[in-house]
Amino acid sequence: MNSLYKRTIRCQGAILRGDHLLLIRHQRHADGSSYWLLPGGGMEEGETPEVCLLREMKEETRMDVRIERLLMEDDATQFPDSFYEKRLTFLCTPLSDEARPGYEPEEEASANYAIVEVRWVDLRDAAVCLGLVQGDRWSHPTMLRIRSLLGYA
Repeated sequence: MNSLYKRTIRCQGAILRGDHLLLIRHQRHADGSSYWLLPGGGMEEGETPEVCLLREMKEETRMDVRIERLLMEDDATQFPDSFYEKRLTFLCTPLSDEARPGYEPEEEASANYAIVEVRWVDLRDAAVCLGLVQGDRWSHPTMLRIRSLLGYA
């Protein structure tokens, strides 16, 4: 089993700028298909969730963020086909300049996909923000919950 799949906790950031949430688009090398999701990744051995989150935000969006609070926690029963046992979603505020597509430092990940775009989506516009993730088994329910928790639903 490779190092990428030994990680059991995913830490991801709901980075808010006003009414806008930052999403990143992954594009698969094999077939060119893509999907939108919150930036984040697996917690490495010895990391706290907060350290993991700050590292992942810098890698994937090239941004520094301030962690405001834990927004939601999901376990494997909510996403049974994920290799993560738990997902922690933190509400974050950007501290640095505009986001840019980052990179995946792990060979296993970068061999399969690249981060090709970042986009601020308006949480007030359900058609747009939900449209980007429509049909995605992880990102769509996540977006629905984020909009609800933040008072946009």
